Amino acid sequence: MSTPATTPTSRRGQIMQTYTMAKRSDPRLGLILFGVFVVAAALGFGLLTLLPGSGVLSLVLSIIGAFLIGMLAALLVFGRRAQSAAYTQMEGQPAAAAGALQMLRRGWKVDPVVGFTKQQDVVHRVVGPPGIVLVGEGSSATRVKQLLATERKKHERVAYEVPIHEVVCGRGDGEVPLPKLVRHVQKLGRSVKPAEMTDILQRLKALDAQRGKLPLPKGPVPTRSEEHTSELQSH
Repeated sequence: MSTPATTPTSRRGQIMQTYTMAKRSDPRLGLILFGVFVVAAALGFGLLTLLPGSGVLSLVLSIIGAFLIGMLAALLVFGRRAQSAAYTQMEGQPAAAAGALQMLRRGWKVDPVVGFTKQQDVVHRVVGPPGIVLVGEGSSATRVKQLLATERKKHERVAYEVPIHEVVCGRGDGEVPLPKLVRHVQKLGRSVKPAEMTDILQRLKALDAQRGKLPLPKGPVPTRSEEHTSELQSH
C-alpha cells in the first residue's frame, strides 16, 4: 500500500520550517499572526452570535466558528508574509530569479541557467501559456541584455513560430523586481495551448543538447520551506 505524499506530520514540519525561515527577516511575525487571529476570531464570534439560535449548542458553534475564522485569517497573512520574507532573503543573490520562478506550478516548465557569462550573468527559461520567457539577471544590465539577445536568436532557430519574451529581473529602469517576477510572467498572455507545449519542449531539447552541461551559479536553491510558502500563498 502506498503512503500519502504528504503526511500531517510532514506538513506540520514544513509549516514550522517556513515559519522559522520567515521569522529571520520578519521578527514580529509571531506577534502579528497572534493579533490577526484574535481580531478575526473576535469579529467572527460577534457575527456568529447574531445568527438565529440560543443556548449552549449555539454558543459552542459560535466559538468553534470564531476559532476557524481566526485560523484562516492567520494562515492567509502567514502565507503572504512568508512569501515576502523568502523574496527578501533571495534578492541580491546569484540566480535568485531561478528560486522565484520555481513558484510557478502546473502548466509551466522552468529551466534555470540556460545561458551565462563568466561574470555570473544568467538567463533562465520558462515555457508556459505566454510561449517562451527568457529571464535574465546579473550585475550588469548591458551584459544581461546582450546575453538575452544571444539566447533569443538561439531559441528562434528551433522555435521560430513561438512567441519569445525577454524579462530582466532587477531594480533598474525597465526591470522587474524579484517579488513581482512571477506575477509579471503570468501576465504575459496566453499564446500557447497546453497541447502545443509538448512540441515546443521537444524542439528545445535539441537546442539544450548542443550546449552541454551548464554550471548553476552558487545561489539560492528553493527549499522545501520555500516551496511550501507558495502552497500557502496559493490557498
